[in-house]
Amino acid sequence: MADASEITFPDNRDNRMARLWHYLPGLMATGALAALAILAQRWIGVPYLSPMVLAMVAGIVLRNAFGFASVLVPGVSLSVRKILRAGIVLMGFQLTLGQLEGIGLNGVLIVVVVLAATFIFTKAMARVLGVERKLGELIAAGTSVCGASAVIAVNTVTGGEDEDVAYAIACVTVFGTLSMLIMPVMGGFLAMAPESYGLWVGATVHEMAQVMGAAFTHGDAAGQAGTIAKLSRVLMLAPLILALGALAQQDEGVSGGRAPMPWFVFGFIAVVVLNSLVDVPPMASQALAHVTAFFLTMALAGMGLETHVARLRQKGVRPLMLGAVAWVFVSVLGLTLVLLA
Repeated sequence: MADASEITFPDNRDNRMARLWHYLPGLMATGALAALAILAQRWIGVPYLSPMVLAMVAGIVLRNAFGFASVLVPGVSLSVRKILRAGIVLMGFQLTLGQLEGIGLNGVLIVVVVLAATFIFTKAMARVLGVERKLGELIAAGTSVCGASAVIAVNTVTGGEDEDVAYAIACVTVFGTLSMLIMPVMGGFLAMAPESYGLWVGATVHEMAQVMGAAFTHGDAAGQAGTIAKLSRVLMLAPLILALGALAQQDEGVSGGRAPMPWFVFGFIAVVVLNSLVDVPPMASQALAHVTAFFLTMALAGMGLETHVARLRQKGVRPLMLGAVAWVFVSVLGLTLVLLA
């Protein structure tokens, strides 16, 4: 009997079918987990509970309880890489350059300063605490930019293990949820104006759902300011990934290797520009948002299926300490700048 590697196909159609069957089991697995996570989130009815986190947790549980069949590997790998990049590109349809006007020049400056300072501070603290560089970089991205989406996007150039991604997402989920619970109380105690409170929340809280959960507790004006500030942070994801990719290429060039160029980021930028210039019909925009969320959830499900709990435990508590320190830093810095402005 011929070895599988020796089998050839007489025409391109057979080749395409063979590739499809090669990827189909893993794609069905990640797609099913993504669909179930989205349905579970709607059934639970907690808006700030991310389907991406649910899908990742489900993948981790299944992987470590029942193992990981080799037939799933190609499709899961495709979900974690190609489908993830497609989701990031499509995310551009949720953003426009005009959104920056909603928080004014001072608001944009606060967002940029908080993001850059938090990322640099967290990376520095990772070295102080002895957290490995890649994991520290992912926690820095998740805290400073936009939670789980930033973690998985930045990992395309950071190249961390799936366990690093899982740990970083756990950090942004825990501390972002704490912000969502604490900030409304703090905003009321400090008697902050709705717009100022919303800007503080949007510039510092990790996930979009967490931002909305915290910001809208102080009214629509605070909610709108928080949403716009958060979307402004998401826009900064593209230059951050490009900068990290350039640094990675420079480092790898010195050591004789070659780091991947994040070309998909240019697709993300192009889509943002297109969305800023062309009015996308509301139904099409909503459909694209659903596709984007589904693709990103598939990617997180795939990462969960690739994650070993034993390796996750080996990371220890230091990364969690790093996430806590970064959370305090971004919250205090953001509040200080908003009150001064």
